[in-house]
Amino acid sequence: MRNSGCRWCWACVLTAVAAGLLAAMPAQSFGQELKELTQPNVIVGTMSIDFKTRTDLDNSGDFKPGSPKPGVKDEYKLEGLKVADTTEFNGTITRQPNVFTKTLQRPKQPAQIAFDVPMTVYNPNDMKQSRVVGKWVGTVPVDTASGAYDLAAGRNLQSPLRMAVDAMGSAPAFTDPFAGRLVGKAEKKEGLAAYTFKRVVGKKTVEIKVAKADPMRFDSIVLAKGPVEAYPRTTVTGRLDYDYETGNWYTDGIRFRYTLNGKEYEDVVTGSIKWVEDPNRETNGKGYYDFNLRFNEERSKTAGGESAAFEGMSDEAAFFAVDNSIPCLTGAINYVDTFTSGGETPSSSKVTYALNANKLTKQQIMNFFKLWMVCIGPTNDE
Repeated sequence: MRNSGCRWCWACVLTAVAAGLLAAMPAQSFGQELKELTQPNVIVGTMSIDFKTRTDLDNSGDFKPGSPKPGVKDEYKLEGLKVADTTEFNGTITRQPNVFTKTLQRPKQPAQIAFDVPMTVYNPNDMKQSRVVGKWVGTVPVDTASGAYDLAAGRNLQSPLRMAVDAMGSAPAFTDPFAGRLVGKAEKKEGLAAYTFKRVVGKKTVEIKVAKADPMRFDSIVLAKGPVEAYPRTTVTGRLDYDYETGNWYTDGIRFRYTLNGKEYEDVVTGSIKWVEDPNRETNGKGYYDFNLRFNEERSKTAGGESAAFEGMSDEAAFFAVDNSIPCLTGAINYVDTFTSGGETPSSSKVTYALNANKLTKQQIMNFFKLWMVCIGPTNDE
């Protein structure tokens, strides 16, 4: 680059990044529909999990048997997790469990999850240009009796869960908080109820019946905006249900509501996340989540011609089949687990993300990623 009297500094980089991000989605500026992406590896990267609370156990005799030592936390390390090409997340999420005294069952430490995740933005016009623009940071207290994660309660600890973003070119700095409640897997399983999930493939309605569905419920969760203004504050409601017999997740409607450039949007996500174990998992620790999540399925149905591909399938095979005629998130999250000594519970995991977008916007992709990270405890339990 020829020197024109201005040194290439971070201020210039930030201006270029901001301009590039706006240029990447020109339709937004005119109030039109958002630009859709169809590409592999739209969420890609790795995460390492160290379940220290399962291996570093208390030996003092002062606490409830099987408790970890006070201060020991599970660690989820995000390593180059890139979302929609231009945003990358690195850093650590920790998970601290309750610890109770042995005799009187008094709480020694509370359960909570803490985020410390720097966020990097890339200039889509020149991917060699990037900048750490801020952090996803804060604490989420957990009520393990009810399974509730209160996303706003960290403010009582002077550590609200938030996206704290630095000034970027002409764009001002901002801090935006998360809110609402995630009600995760139930501590007691006796009250789990049966549930039937339905979907229409082609012209055929198929069902999956789950004997014990454990709902993970989203009670008006608010996903903070960021790391740039193009990803707005979003409210999430609905459920993602876990089947203990298969390890699968199902939903018949997660709703994402947000406003961008004065226009309101609602995305309804339906479908399944199927757990598939390697035949030799006991020795190699391998398994993966097979994603088949459909966005706005009811609005996206075509008039016909798609049913032939599904007619010869069983109901179960058809239920999990991918229909690329509608917007969807597919692909896999792969696990290689190391198990505790003499057990079947992972002591550590190497996780590789390889999720694909079909006719999805960057906002839809980012919203799902944020929600999945908020659910990092329940979705990675064994």
